[in-house]
Amino acid sequence: MNRKLFKSLREFKKETILTPIFVILEVFMEVLIPFQMAQIIDVGIAQGDVNYIVEQGIILVVMAMLSLLFGALAGKFAAKAGAGYARNLRHDIFYKIQTFSFHNIDKFSSSSLVTRMTTDITNVQMAFMMTIRMLFRAPVMIVLSMVMTVLINWQIAILLLCTIPILGGVLIFIARKAHPHFMQVFDEYDVLNSAVQENVNASRVVKAYVREEHEDQKFEKISMKVFKLFTKAEQIVAWNQPVMQFVMYAVVLALITISGLNIVGGSMETGELTSLMVYALQILMSLMMVSFVYVMIMISSASTDRIQEVLDEVPEMGNKENAIESVPSGDIDFNHVNFSYAGKGGNLSLKDIDLHIKAGQTIGVIGGTGSSKSSLVQLIPRLYDVTEGSVKVGGIDVRDYDIKALRDQVSMVLQKNVLFTGTIAENIRWGDESASDAEVKHVCELAQADSFIQEFPNGYNTMIVEGGNNVSGGQKQRLCIARALLKKPKILILDDSTSAVDTKTDALIRKAFREEIPNTTKIIIAQRISSVEDADLIVVMEDGRIDGIGTSEELLKTNKIYREVYESQKKGSDE
Repeated sequence: MNRKLFKSLREFKKETILTPIFVILEVFMEVLIPFQMAQIIDVGIAQGDVNYIVEQGIILVVMAMLSLLFGALAGKFAAKAGAGYARNLRHDIFYKIQTFSFHNIDKFSSSSLVTRMTTDITNVQMAFMMTIRMLFRAPVMIVLSMVMTVLINWQIAILLLCTIPILGGVLIFIARKAHPHFMQVFDEYDVLNSAVQENVNASRVVKAYVREEHEDQKFEKISMKVFKLFTKAEQIVAWNQPVMQFVMYAVVLALITISGLNIVGGSMETGELTSLMVYALQILMSLMMVSFVYVMIMISSASTDRIQEVLDEVPEMGNKENAIESVPSGDIDFNHVNFSYAGKGGNLSLKDIDLHIKAGQTIGVIGGTGSSKSSLVQLIPRLYDVTEGSVKVGGIDVRDYDIKALRDQVSMVLQKNVLFTGTIAENIRWGDESASDAEVKHVCELAQADSFIQEFPNGYNTMIVEGGNNVSGGQKQRLCIARALLKKPKILILDDSTSAVDTKTDALIRKAFREEIPNTTKIIIAQRISSVEDADLIVVMEDGRIDGIGTSEELLKTNKIYREVYESQKKGSDE
């Protein structure tokens, strides 16, 4: 088990400490019970003393009841500690992910993060519960039972002692062989989960193209790989049980032989043989417990490494000391910005961007696929940091702002629109939790969403299913625009966010922007010339560079790319 992860115990430390205490008390009672039984047999029954049998029998029952009580308390505290530990681990991972930049998140796939928060944490939870119960119980049981065995017959004690290094060697051998296979298994779990997630999210596309058979084959291939890896690992681990059983029966056979000779020779009583048998079984069962827990720890160690990998990930971005918490205006300045997703030395996605935008201006951005339009605007709310140069908002470098304060003043409707499970009103209020119903309705009117919302039987209380699959692409875009407007930001960025609405609705949305939020800086990335034609400035992107800046009229005269796009779209519209 990884000691670093034990920091997540926090408020469950008390239960973690109490569990082994009650386990030890339970073991103490279990070790005394065979000794008490031997006394009843060798003294009470041998001498026919009924009163002695009754007295000792009552003590035996009390011991058994105490053992039961201590075992129940140990189980209760272990369950609470294990469940609490797992809960805290999930919280710690989830909260850590919230601090990640896009660059950090890019290192882990979403399916991998889900696997780490579910399967991996469950493995760690089970190993932890077994550790605080069985791993404390087994050594104490072995030591106390060994002491009692020595007191009865030292020859048998030596026999039992010899089994420990044999079984320990077998365990170490099995662990070293199986661990690499378990590591591979959990990596393949990520691939399996990714395939399932992708299939469910794209179920409409799968059915539309009648690709169910292809998806079945793809899933079967990944599933079979997981099966083979798990089978290989389990085949190695499976040797643990038969080896343990063989050693156990061999020891029992030797014990009976030695004890039988001693009883015949008169050096041992029948009751002592009975207690020795119990102690021997307790020692051997404890060794089996150790082996079982060891296997679980071995499996969980792969999960522990994967969890630790997320917790150890250093967020690429953070707030400076005395970070600025107020954005004075919507001015935006790109000062000779170079940007690479791979950091310094990587291929540049943006090259020498020098762009200056005044507060309240409407800026259109056009360019071909892969021209880095989205990369450009993602630097404004500091979703990524520049590789060289600087991006300033309100005349201040974005790296000097408190991240939350900066992003509160930048509303961004991403290229891929996302709605969350909940009502339409709840989704809109992501922009402002305290917004009134009237404010929600108003921004939906601005985004041209109110009309279709009113057509739903439950209006603004209509439930959005996972991923927003019960609304169309255009409706989803308008809801996301409304959500962004509710923030009342100083900067509004629409990353190709009206592509699924008709030109009339697009025009009405842009009109609402001009009339309702004239002081907000608006950046509109679009493929349609009509969406940016009336912008104060249009930025033409090509291969990560700015190919031209100006009004529509100026670019028609000076920029070849803009002119070609304009003429092709206008010609298509006329035809």
